[in-house]
Amino acid sequence: MKVLVINCGSSSLKFQLIDMDGEITIAKGICERIGMGGHVEAKVIATGVKLEYDMDLPNHTVAFQEVKKCLTEGETKVIEDLNEIGAVGHRIVQGGSLFNKSVLVDDSVIEGIESLCDLAPLHNPAHIQGIRASIEVFGKDVPEICVFDNAFHSTMPPEAYMFGVPYEYYEKYAVRKYGFHGTSHRYVSGECARLMGKNIEDLKIITCHLGNGSSITAVKGGRVIDTTMGLTPLDGLMMGTRSGAVDPSVVTFLQEKEGWTPAETSNILNKKSGMLSISGVSHDDRDILAAAAEGNERAKIALNMLWYQIRKYIGSYIAAMQGVDAIVFTGGIGENSQPLRKNVIENLAYLGIGFNEEVNKTAIKGNGGELSTEGSAVRVFVIPTNEELMIARDAKEIAENL
Repeated sequence: MKVLVINCGSSSLKFQLIDMDGEITIAKGICERIGMGGHVEAKVIATGVKLEYDMDLPNHTVAFQEVKKCLTEGETKVIEDLNEIGAVGHRIVQGGSLFNKSVLVDDSVIEGIESLCDLAPLHNPAHIQGIRASIEVFGKDVPEICVFDNAFHSTMPPEAYMFGVPYEYYEKYAVRKYGFHGTSHRYVSGECARLMGKNIEDLKIITCHLGNGSSITAVKGGRVIDTTMGLTPLDGLMMGTRSGAVDPSVVTFLQEKEGWTPAETSNILNKKSGMLSISGVSHDDRDILAAAAEGNERAKIALNMLWYQIRKYIGSYIAAMQGVDAIVFTGGIGENSQPLRKNVIENLAYLGIGFNEEVNKTAIKGNGGELSTEGSAVRVFVIPTNEELMIARDAKEIAENL
């Protein structure tokens, strides 16, 4: 079976066609600037043939038509027609507490996703557009499956997901921790168990998805018991442009001093804070590392803040799980930042972890590896994430059982 994996943003549509017989990516690409002009990129993985062009993309339906064209025509043709696609898998950011697993799309599912738009105003409306456009282009005979980014976190107990605000706001507005990056955390925790040759139900794993957006998750017996992101992706670790967790009084204090509206507050905390604001250099970890190496003190502070927070959350999750068997680094920074991994692991030596410097040097650009030395009490891995494959696996399973 071939599965088309879709990730729709408000002005973008990323796609990846995967042959599930060998779990091999056949082609991938992106439609960008939807509603604001339009740009299309597509690449055939086996041959490296790449197509790139500008065109008017007024909406997601037109973008899907271009995806169809890229896959079935011209230099990037990889299938004869859309009948070869057995299912379409959609990444959905916010499933709230309505969806704790991947589901087949029907009207009630679309309504459910729509009802959660207040919790993810930048994402869920775009996902709905993508689903409807996909159905319009591919027809109703192709199964459409939604895979929810926070579903993996639905096993958290109330003591982990509740906030210490009046309970009525949980009842009225569903204000609670939901967590994100769940598809990535699910994939790498499963891969970690496989690499260890053990059943995930017998393991305590801490997964660190570190990128421009970052989150850390405690996985005990294959079930999430806590994660750092909260109601929105703003909570937890300091990130590229996001503040991460701060004393709520900092926010109200600055609102009074600066006269921020709620929208301005959200913009500052989400887009003008984090590594960008502390370093004064960039939101990109590579730029900040380079600046720190040249002696930039603010860049050094930014790096030390992030590394400290990662160690702190790992430590808290060890306490929450009453131990840990493995720690995993993934995501753009987790998979590539050698200094970050070195700092974190060497400062966790008290756990009985030996650090393999040579593997740390080579575990970059899609190469994984074990960073702990033989005999370490806790094993540490770099595992490149593959959210698209996880989505495709769920889509295949549901489509085959219809």
